[in-house]
Amino acid sequence: MLVVLGFLMVATFMYLIMSKRATPVVGLILVPVAFGLIAGAGTGIGDMIVDGVESLAPTAALLFFAIIFFGIMIDVGLFDPLVRLILRLVRDDPARLVIGTAVLAMVVSLDGDGSTTFIITTSALLPLYLKLKVSPVVLTVVAGLANATMNIIPWGGPTVRAASALGLSPSEVFVPMIPSLVVGLVIVLGFAAHLGVTERRRIGRLVWKPEVVSLGAGPSGVGTVGGDTDATDGEVGQLAAGLDPDRPTLRPRLLPFNALLTVALLVVLGLDILPIPVLFMIAAGLALAVNFPRVVDQSAAIARHSSSIVSVVAMVFAAAVLTGVFQGTGMVESMALWLTGVVPDTLGPFLAVITGLLSIPFTFFMTNDAFYFGVLPVLAETASQYGIEPVEMARASITGQPVHMQSPLVPAILLLVTLAGVPLADHHRKVLWRAGVVSVAMLVVGVLLGQIPFG
Repeated sequence: MLVVLGFLMVATFMYLIMSKRATPVVGLILVPVAFGLIAGAGTGIGDMIVDGVESLAPTAALLFFAIIFFGIMIDVGLFDPLVRLILRLVRDDPARLVIGTAVLAMVVSLDGDGSTTFIITTSALLPLYLKLKVSPVVLTVVAGLANATMNIIPWGGPTVRAASALGLSPSEVFVPMIPSLVVGLVIVLGFAAHLGVTERRRIGRLVWKPEVVSLGAGPSGVGTVGGDTDATDGEVGQLAAGLDPDRPTLRPRLLPFNALLTVALLVVLGLDILPIPVLFMIAAGLALAVNFPRVVDQSAAIARHSSSIVSVVAMVFAAAVLTGVFQGTGMVESMALWLTGVVPDTLGPFLAVITGLLSIPFTFFMTNDAFYFGVLPVLAETASQYGIEPVEMARASITGQPVHMQSPLVPAILLLVTLAGVPLADHHRKVLWRAGVVSVAMLVVGVLLGQIPFG
């Protein structure tokens, strides 16, 4: 019964948000509560939800202070030069813009943190998407795919979890999968190019008329034509991200400090010396104190980004309801046991590939912790009876990450769609099948190169 309820709960939730009959926050709260009560949780559902909230509280804190920190860095002008450079390279071509989005997201994803990637990518490029009239959904799809594919790097999370769950070294799991990663990134670039060309055909090329473009002005002088842009490099810089180069929050004299603080934050984050939420708390505090010494200015800086903070943190805590009910009612365990029980003995030699395929839907509907520490060890133990090594099972299990990262249980993707102003349902319609293609391609490459056994 728990297996049936688990699948029905997920199906109901996905139906409600995909059909736009409920917002993700409402669906994440009410659907699990209803199914939890049906499963017999009773008043114990309160403890389950509290457990879920406690488990995601550090993530909520991370996003809260990460938005404040990077929001301040945007306000004070740290990323203005980068945005101007991107705009010069993109010029008036939507196709170049979309490909540039993929490349930027891939590079920034090297820090292993999806939230950081999406904050930087969205803040740098979303205003440009709006000016060029390119759909923001394209931004979320491309950035989401790029970051999700890069998520298998050892410090990204799933590879470490898979290795830890099976007592392996992360390098044993990751290094042989580098060719799969490369192929996945190439496919992402291919999707970006296709989406960019499609947008170019839809809207044409845009030209800014110099006489109507002023500092911080909107795109009132934009017209669709077939030629190149008439804007000079200076005017292109004025259009960059719609950021007013004379805004009062700029701190040009503090640029070295802000750059050093950001680099130090990313370095320490990579060294894993302190918990990530603590790092962002300290960094946000320093950024506020140094850039805005007056209390009134500090309050204003936080208030400027309050809408993003409220939206994201609300969805994180709502996701905690689904996670808490899933775990507390035993649905996750029951679904894992059912899964291993329905695999016939004749398919035993193919368990590595089956694990790779199952990781696509299972990591979408479960947290990485639930899958790698709950499901993978059971599958690996079964596979060992057919001569399949644990490291091979671990490699197969990480190929589902391009789809996993689009899950509403992943706070970073909630942050991305919130910052871009894109409904999660619209993002899912365009991204899920593409993410599935990337996952399957990575699995196929692993099989072809012998890193993942097939029979």
